[in-house]
Amino acid sequence: MIRKTMELSGRTLTLETGRMAKQASGSILLTYGETVLLATATANKEAGEDRGFMPLSVEYREKFYAAGRIPGGFFKREARPSEKEIIACRLTDRPLRPLFPKGFHAETQIAINVLSYDEENPGDTLGTIAASAALAISDIPWAGPVATVRVGRIDGKFIVNPENSKAEDSDMEIIVSGTSDSIVMVEGEADFISEEDFLSAIQYAFEVIKDIIKLQNELVAECGVAKRVVVEPEVNVTLNEAVDKFIDGKISPLNDPKVKFDRYEDIRSFKSSIIEEMGDDYADDGRAISSYIDDQITADLRKRTLAGKRADGRNLTTVRDIAIDTALLPRVHGSSLFTRGETQALATITLGGKRDEQMLDNIEGLTYKRNMLHYNFPSFCVGEARMRFSLSRREVGHGNLAERAIRGVLPSFDDFPYTIRVVSEVLESNGSSSMATVCGGIIALMDAGVPIKNPVAGVAMGLIMEDEDNYAILTDILGTEDHLGDMDFKVAGTRDGISAIQMDLKINGLPIELMKNALQQAKEARLHILDVMEEAVPSVRPTLSVHAPKIGKASLPVDRIGDFIGPGGKNIKAVQADYECDVNVEEDGLCVILGQDQEKIDYVVALINSYNMKPEAGATYDAEVVKIMDFGCFVKIAPGKEGLVHISSLNWNRVEKVTDVVKEGEMVKVKLMEIDDRGRLNFSMKALMERPPRDSKPEGSHS
Repeated sequence: MIRKTMELSGRTLTLETGRMAKQASGSILLTYGETVLLATATANKEAGEDRGFMPLSVEYREKFYAAGRIPGGFFKREARPSEKEIIACRLTDRPLRPLFPKGFHAETQIAINVLSYDEENPGDTLGTIAASAALAISDIPWAGPVATVRVGRIDGKFIVNPENSKAEDSDMEIIVSGTSDSIVMVEGEADFISEEDFLSAIQYAFEVIKDIIKLQNELVAECGVAKRVVVEPEVNVTLNEAVDKFIDGKISPLNDPKVKFDRYEDIRSFKSSIIEEMGDDYADDGRAISSYIDDQITADLRKRTLAGKRADGRNLTTVRDIAIDTALLPRVHGSSLFTRGETQALATITLGGKRDEQMLDNIEGLTYKRNMLHYNFPSFCVGEARMRFSLSRREVGHGNLAERAIRGVLPSFDDFPYTIRVVSEVLESNGSSSMATVCGGIIALMDAGVPIKNPVAGVAMGLIMEDEDNYAILTDILGTEDHLGDMDFKVAGTRDGISAIQMDLKINGLPIELMKNALQQAKEARLHILDVMEEAVPSVRPTLSVHAPKIGKASLPVDRIGDFIGPGGKNIKAVQADYECDVNVEEDGLCVILGQDQEKIDYVVALINSYNMKPEAGATYDAEVVKIMDFGCFVKIAPGKEGLVHISSLNWNRVEKVTDVVKEGEMVKVKLMEIDDRGRLNFSMKALMERPPRDSKPEGSHS
């Protein structure tokens, strides 16, 4: 067994190998605080065929036993991965994937299991460190290690891996992955920080990343495992030279500006014609010919882009044309259609009550989510026909990015007591549908009358880079530029600063100065998009849709909650049935009433608030006669607030029978005369009547 340790933000980080999971290609037991993870890296011994991508799968699972919990549900065992676990998988996959050699095609799997969770040190970023170390000590060829840290800022000071109890006070959560030389991935959200502050956070994280990588290298040196030899496929020089004769001078016109499908069709037809022209002598080389032509088209387009001419004819900094429509769908609570170039998102808003909140069951315990954003990417949006089996990891990741981008401008529950669901249906895609979702979602929220604090816009930046002196940063990238480029850098925010960011690299790293330039270019694009959005929708709609539910808030004394709900929920069910509403009661007594009739909601609010009444001697009340007795009647001035009107206090004149004056269910005015030492309420009706003259004879008397 080999173990290495270091101090990281006041806690000990331990990497251990040789005790668990020894049949995996590499395994690491990572301990940080009292959070413990086991990461394994395994690759098949046989090399698979080249499928055009690295066959890497990453699984991250949080075992409920790690936090001393039993899973909910019928089966009482961990089910399919939660969205949180899927996002953690992506956080590990993205920095690892670019570092595998091109000729390595063996099926590779990373499995990360959280075995112990201390509720302070989350496992997502630790999982990447453990996975990196497992790969590094294995025989799997890979150009790591990498390390990932979470950066927060509390009271103006950066902190790495803030504990959960402290993270609530942070104005940013930036996750940074890097090698010993450069940054390879960034993901995070912030309270509208400046570009300069964001870069400072990256640089702060990078220094810690280098220390963690040093620890991994010490472990690797002691393990001393030899890597597999990767045999890169031989280049068929003879075939390529033959293809060159047929395509000479014909590649560049394929990259002239045109729309997406015209471009794809022209390339498809061109490759088919070349394969046909090359005849029977190359009949078995069609795939190799097609691949070589693709490489030449890519190389030409990269060269043209570096010279300032992009695939659709724009310069490097121009945002595609934007079209915005609102109020498209009459029955939804808010809607928008946001189109940017050939990317289009239909966003809808649904407003609900407390019962519509999403319940999340994970190792942190049961939590509830009030604001949701769901992103759907059907195959027709890229002109393809594919079966849809389940929610993809891509949809989860893109939806999470867009949700974090707009979360900071949504109103608080006190200001807007609704559950909010945003759904983005991507109808067309040619680059950055997640950022179109951000823009469309904000406009739909404004159309719904949700009082957002400020509009948010997002843009995706790209990069074509030959070296540090020869590169082009691209604003608002196309799908083609994403595919052939070296970076996908999404930035969202308001005019005041950044709210969410995501960066993925296909190269080994990105210099800080280049990142600074990309952020500045993204800011200029963001401000332009905000101008267009605010011109189309200048302000939030002043009223909610007539189809949106109406909401009221009231408060119950905690000791009266049971009285309001009643035995078996009898009382609250009756209120909901009588007034056609839904009443949700929190543990602290907060009540949220949801319905379609505002008048009925107002009555329920008044009813609930009446439980807070504190009777005062000498005050006058409207009361309901609830019980008739021989000696008087009992009246109710509020739920649980009942008292007696003695027969002698019903009228100045003599009363023979109580029913001669009042009937059960009748509303009367009463005055509270006293609250006795046992807390009983004594009321009077005659105290509110004019006293008759003393010489007048009582009614019914005989002369």
